[in-house]
Amino acid sequence: MATSRLPPATPTLKQFMRRQQVLLLYRRILQAVRQVPNDSDRKYLKAWAREEFKRNKSATEEDSIRMMITQGNMQLKELEKTLALARS
Repeated sequence: MATSRLPPATPTLKQFMRRQQVLLLYRRILQAVRQVPNDSDRKYLKAWAREEFKRNKSATEEDSIRMMITQGNMQLKELEKTLALARS
């Protein structure tokens, strides 16, 4: 009988890839937030992003995670558009 050498909490490849997507989205949001010119707005957006990710940290259902990533990408694009308009 073959036993796995992996610890019981080791994520599957799919879970690992999804986690990488979430982390990339978080980093991209924080990078966009750094470009906000107003200091109080920047602090608010950073706190908002942190709270959203913390609130959904325990999500395990694949469909809901995929939906949240899609919503996060749409919000990121909206923020980037707003920043581009503010610069022009």
